[in-house]
Order: sequence, then structure tokens, then C-alpha cells
Amino acid sequence: MGVYLNPGKEAYQTALNSEIFVDKTGMLRKLNNLVNTNQKYVSVSRPRRFGKSMAADMICAYYDREAGSREMFSALKVAETEADDSAKWEIKKRPWDAYLGSFDVIRVVMTRFFKRNTTVDESLKNMQQLIIRDFRKSYPAVEILNDENLLQTIDDVYSEINRQAIIVIDEWDAVFRVRKDDAEGQTEYLDFLRDLLKDNSKIALAYMTGILPIKKYGEHSALNMFTEYSMMAPMQFAEFTGFEEDEVRELCRNYGRDYDRIREWYDGYNVSDIIPPDPNHEMLKEKGVSPSAKRYALYSPLSVVNAVMTGYIKNYWNKTETYEALAEYIRMDYDGLKDAVALLMDGGRLKIDTSTYQNDMTTFNGRDDVFSLLIHLGYLGYDDENGEVFIPNREILDEFRASTKSGEWVSAFKSYELSQEILCATWEENADRVAELLEKAHDYAGNMTYNDEAALSYGIQLAYYAAQKYYTIIPEFDSGKGYADVVYIPSPKYSDKPVLLVELKYNKDADTAIAQIKRREYPARLEHYKGNILLVGIDYDKEARSDSPYFKHHRCKIEHA
Repeated sequence: MGVYLNPGKEAYQTALNSEIFVDKTGMLRKLNNLVNTNQKYVSVSRPRRFGKSMAADMICAYYDREAGSREMFSALKVAETEADDSAKWEIKKRPWDAYLGSFDVIRVVMTRFFKRNTTVDESLKNMQQLIIRDFRKSYPAVEILNDENLLQTIDDVYSEINRQAIIVIDEWDAVFRVRKDDAEGQTEYLDFLRDLLKDNSKIALAYMTGILPIKKYGEHSALNMFTEYSMMAPMQFAEFTGFEEDEVRELCRNYGRDYDRIREWYDGYNVSDIIPPDPNHEMLKEKGVSPSAKRYALYSPLSVVNAVMTGYIKNYWNKTETYEALAEYIRMDYDGLKDAVALLMDGGRLKIDTSTYQNDMTTFNGRDDVFSLLIHLGYLGYDDENGEVFIPNREILDEFRASTKSGEWVSAFKSYELSQEILCATWEENADRVAELLEKAHDYAGNMTYNDEAALSYGIQLAYYAAQKYYTIIPEFDSGKGYADVVYIPSPKYSDKPVLLVELKYNKDADTAIAQIKRREYPARLEHYKGNILLVGIDYDKEARSDSPYFKHHRCKIEHA
């Protein structure tokens, strides 16, 4: 047994010895189905505190040929049944011990090697030397030709012994977190992993885990052979990403804890199972399988363990992640990010586009890239069905509150509170109050935002920013006879709220706006909401002089459809 080669079962045995142990060994069945297949490259990203290292310890203990782990695993869930009910459409059903103790296992924790004061090249050389030293001890009769070339060493051993290896890399993304601005070094690291792993028949399984998904470099796809399982799309590893609801309920029963309070504080990471394959697949049709996805409500594991054991329900997040880390990212006010944070802290949800995020901690081209990073860091939940982000629970809300105490957030929160007032006044059909509050919002926005009708529309949507918590917003709504400027459709959760059909007039009047709505029959396309539609006409007179009572003055009229 070595430090890096065949590290044994002791690390996982420590987890088993703990007072609270939640059995996630069913994950090994999933991995067994991937061994020596085209899908043998697995990258699992999760936030801190979500059991990444424990999973890596488990994998090592299971596959390590020197660990002697049969007795350990035969008493765990992986050995309970040959059928895997969590994914009934799966075709392969290997015995639970199909690969138990079958491989040389190389285990590397990258944070041990990559430091701020050490180049990537130096770190990679040091890492390879230490792993190869373990190989020399385990295989003294094998001629190992190069003490700094791990790929060559694996080839040398395989040619003599004919034994494959499994590589387990923990904190794989350390380079991107420790050396954030070292683009050249990051590329060198990715190329090293590609050369070591890709199309290597001596590797039976490559498992990487970290906080971040695999870094994108435009067309540079060094690790495109990996399948990624992340907080956005954990797929068939969803149930192993955190604690499930039933597991937390059982812990609360065993320890006499209040489950509802535990759920309020630590639940909220709602993810979906794998996207099922083509239901017309011939083998599936023969088995009579009807594939379907499953959703999981996941809890933050370390927080649940601490709260259950101590009975003290509080924010445990800052034990490993200080709020300054969150503050650093939400301080970047891309695309009104601060206003968006205010909405999320009020319980709202926001649609985002995750496709532009580059999977690092420095490249941000807009608000959605920052939010994408916060999903991977565990600060936001992600609804993959609707493409929405949200603050998952009270613990994380505490982190946001701590991160937004500085004076620079005062304006953002005042702006959001004003937006809420505008929305409530609209629901109350208080047109004069809406006009008055819109003028205040205009003062926040500045006069340049209202220099034409399109800018007026943008400014009004900013004023109604808080509506995103309750509505789907449709600019330029097609009525069949024209386009309504903005329509707010209530979300299913807030179906009692009225539809808001907003028409804007520039240098005209609010009555004209209402008349246009009626003349063009805009509400006709909203027949489903008949009886619960408010027509909102808003006017702004750009030409009013600064000494006029109508300077920066809005007029508003509200009627039922």
C-alpha cells in the first residue's frame, strides 16, 4: 500500500466509523457500468461540504486491489440487491462485486501540489515523481525508465503485469482556484491530463471531482472525453450529490430533531436525474421499460450532520467558505446584478443563460456568468426545467445577508424596495401612486434612460423589476393586431395575481395608451385570464422644461380589462 498508489481503505473506514454515516455506495454500481467503456471518463463537480472527498475515498477502497474491502462493502447498500431500482432503464446489470479489488488505484489530491508560489510545470513534475516512487515500491522487478513521466510508467507496468489502473483525482480544479490568472499554466495542466488519460486502454476508469466543471477554452477541448455531472446537471449521480429527503428524515427521527426546521435551513438543492435515452431503443422496448427522469430534493450534508448531532440549527457554511468569497462575486454589478441579488434575497427566481459561462473563477461576460459560478459554489440552487436560479435555503440566505451589509448595497436595496412599492400600488389600482413612484424610480435611473420610447420601455421594466418574482415578462407581446409593450403573466405559484398589460406612450398621454390597448384588443390573446387583467397605461413627457411641474413627470391610468 502506498500514499498515491493503492492507498487502501483506511480513509473510507474512518467515514464508516463516524457517528453519522449516510450510505452512498450505490454510486459504485453506476461506476461499474462505466468501467472499460467509452464512458469511463467521469467528472463530478459539487460545492464544498458535499462529500466529494468521501466519495473519492469510497472509490479507492472499492477498486484497490490491495485494500481487502470485501467484508466492508458486503455490509453496505452496494451489496443489498442485484437490481438497481433507481434507474430501471439501465441495460447493464453487473454483480455488485464485479470489479471489487480488481485494479491498481492512483489517488491524487491536487491541492497538495498546486500552490501560489509553485509553477504548474514544477507541480506536475513533483506529483509524477511521488506517484512513480510508489510504483517502484510496488513493482520492484519492473524496469521503470523515467521518474518524471507517469504515462510511460503506467505503460511500463502494464506491459509487464497486464493490470489496468483506475485514476481518482480529487480537487481536480485546484489550478483554476489557486492560480486563477495563470491561463498558460491552466492550459498546460489540461494538456497533461489529456495526454495521460485520453484513449488510454491501460486506464479502466478516470474519476475526477472538484468544485468547478471542466474549463472551457473556446475551441480548446483538451478533456472532451469526460462526461460531466455537475450541480446544474448531475444526471445519474443526482441521488449521490447530497443527502436525500428520506435520509434526512431518518436522521431527524433517530436523533429527535425537528425535521421542518432542518429542511428550512439546509434543503433546497433541487436536481433532476439523468435524461433518459430514446424510448424507442430496441433493447428497452424488449424489456418493457418506460424511461422517466426523477427529481431529488438535496440537502447540504455537512450542515445536516452538524445540526443533527449538536441540536444547534444555525449557519455552518462559513466553517469552510467565508462570506467574503460570495461578496467578491456579487459585487461585480454586471447587467444590474445587484438588483437581481435583491430580488433573489426576497425569495424570487431569475431565468439565466448558463451556456456562456467558461467554468472558471475569472472570466465573466455578464450577470449570468456570475450566477452560473455561484450555482457550482453552492450559493444558488438551479431549476434545470425552467432555467431559473434561486437562493436554496435559510443558511445560504444568511450568507447573502452577511455579504450585502456594506454601504455599496444601500442603493440596490432601495431601488428594489421602490420597485416592490410600484408593483403593490399597481395591484391596488392606485394610478396616482404608481405615477409618483415611477418618478422616484426615474430619478434613480437618470434622465438619459428616457431619451426615446424604447428607452422608456427599458426604464419601466427596471421600475417593475420586483415583478420577476411573480411574473413571466413578455416584452413586445404579439396580440394579433399589434404589439403590447410589456405583458406580465403570473407564474403558476402566484396564479392569483392579475395579468399586467402595460402600454407606454412617449409625449402623449395615459388615456391614449389605454385606448390603444382596447382598440387593438390586446386582452383577447389572454382569454384564459379573463376577469383578472389590469390595463396599465403610462406616459412620459420628455419635452417638459426643468422649471415645469411636468418635468420628469409620469401619468398613469389603470383599468380592468
